[in-house]
Amino acid sequence: MMTKFKDMKYARPDLEELAKTYTAYVEELKAAKSYDGAKAVFLKKEATDKEISTMSTLASVRNSIDTRDPFYDAEMKFWNREMPRLQEYEQMWTAAMLESPYRKEFTDEYGDLMFRNAEIALKTFKSEIIPALQQENDLTQEYENLIASAEIPFEGKTYTISQLSPFKASADDKVRLAAWCAEGKWYKDNEGKLDEIYDKLTHLRDEMGRALGYDGYTELGYYRMGRNCYGKEDVEVFREAVVKYIVPVADAIYREQAKRIGKEYPLSFADAALSFRSGNAKPAGGPDDILAAADKFYDELSPETSKFWRAMRESETLDVLSTEGKRAGGYCTEISGYGIPFIFANFNGTRHDVEVVTHEAGHAFESWLNMYRVPSSYVWPTMEACEVHSMSMEFFAWPWAESFFGDDTRKFRYSHLAGALTFIPYGTMVDHFQHEVYANPDLTPRERHDVWRRLLGVYMPWMKLDGEIPFYSDGEGWQRQMHIYSSPFYYIDYCLAQTVALEFFAKIQKDLPDAWKYYMAYTSLGGSLTFTDLLAKAGLESPFDEKCLRGVADAANAYLSSYDLSGIE
Repeated sequence: MMTKFKDMKYARPDLEELAKTYTAYVEELKAAKSYDGAKAVFLKKEATDKEISTMSTLASVRNSIDTRDPFYDAEMKFWNREMPRLQEYEQMWTAAMLESPYRKEFTDEYGDLMFRNAEIALKTFKSEIIPALQQENDLTQEYENLIASAEIPFEGKTYTISQLSPFKASADDKVRLAAWCAEGKWYKDNEGKLDEIYDKLTHLRDEMGRALGYDGYTELGYYRMGRNCYGKEDVEVFREAVVKYIVPVADAIYREQAKRIGKEYPLSFADAALSFRSGNAKPAGGPDDILAAADKFYDELSPETSKFWRAMRESETLDVLSTEGKRAGGYCTEISGYGIPFIFANFNGTRHDVEVVTHEAGHAFESWLNMYRVPSSYVWPTMEACEVHSMSMEFFAWPWAESFFGDDTRKFRYSHLAGALTFIPYGTMVDHFQHEVYANPDLTPRERHDVWRRLLGVYMPWMKLDGEIPFYSDGEGWQRQMHIYSSPFYYIDYCLAQTVALEFFAKIQKDLPDAWKYYMAYTSLGGSLTFTDLLAKAGLESPFDEKCLRGVADAANAYLSSYDLSGIE
């Protein structure tokens, strides 16, 4: 019998006692007279880590669901303050593990990756930066709370950012433009605060990097992302390939879209959001219908996904409705003490409601498969590897698309694949922007906006910057991208993963059961290997190989070019 989310118990831990416990673990590890003794304390620490992770996750999720709840708001302030302090004890443990005379025995049983990752972790922390880490947590929460608090007047009512999304994709040109302008005005009205928060974050992170001996934040940022098989130079090569192979295909997609909806090229932000003159693909029903279609999809896809999804439904670890005070966006996390993932989303009546059920469930499925791995750091791989699970699961849902979309199925398939391709330039631009910002932390807010405007011309030449829509046309649209504030250098992970997901798309078109074998070969490894090793082990190409990006671009473009859109206005 699964514990329901509402019944999962939260209790704030005693941090002073926890500090003593971790200190004792370190001393016990150092004093171990055998591998069995060292392993015993290692497993005790694993169990304690799981308890702490469970409590911090419960606080974070419940705060996300209602940022106005004073209890969990206070709890998040507690965790923001105390997690950096706990990191000091984690570093003490990591150093002791790296110096352990039983490292070979640990490696023989658990693999060497835990030690490679530990060496990276040691490069991210010194006790001197604890105040900066605490301030960083507070600033990112301030940003997230500001976005969640948005109340946007539109057509006589008030909407959150998520609730406004359907109007931003309306087939009515006037409604769609008005919605984009209304949202842009809210961001513009809050521009000063958004600039202030990010300016503080940029300088704070730059100072942390320098305090740890780096030339600014970028190198530290890569270590904090846990990147253990590629670096900045590899990402630069990938960016060049995106401009060479993906941007021209994406540009052609938008030129065709302009003709289809009767608009001039380049497109305004509002017009780029409309794929078909008759309107974008929409789910065939409401939230209950989408979840019922998901039941059918996961039941029929494989025995493993059926068992996983039924556990999620039974434990009620999905919160998908868009409500007041709810944090924007969507995510998946794990409640490890209860052995179950959690999916957070904001349904708003668009096709993204379906995509989030498949995307976040891809993360959740991987977590569910690997939840009891030891060490717990092997449950998840690094972020780009994780995004392969989610983005590929979206494509595995294609054979069941009619259950989700009904008459709009053909619209959905075209838009989903086109969106997968056109997303890569955007996501790569987000990453490029951050590299420029952290290489030049003293840029003024206006100079940062100008960097974004310039990069739009490189990565998204189909966008018209004519000042029609406030905020977006002024080069300030990056401020709506939460990851730029809260997870620096994360976003390229989506682009690398989307490239691999497009590999899966091509395999699915040829042989769905065979493609699923590749997916399970990749996903069942959890985080036990690096990203590039996971790909090699599962028989997949690396996105850092130029021919991989060229190949997926050609395959997807060929599919779209021959796609039957007859009868669709």
